[in-house]
Amino acid sequence: MAIHYVCRHCRTVLGSIPRSAVSEMKLGLHSLTPAERRDIIAYDSEGGITVKVTCDYCKEALEYNPELSLLANPLQ
Repeated sequence: MAIHYVCRHCRTVLGSIPRSAVSEMKLGLHSLTPAERRDIIAYDSEGGITVKVTCDYCKEALEYNPELSLLANPLQ
């Protein structure tokens, strides 16, 4: 299976890495707290992993419009 990176705000797929190529340790995911893991990482029934990050577009939009962070889904 693969590790998929998806923007948590606009849901854009940012990329995928074959899981056989890297480990959670190499990606630094092991250093997350349990709460951060629940918020950032999702596992599917087929063994795939989805990591929710913020894309550059959404990061810039949130920096210039911080009030957007108060909305549940600000940049859909």
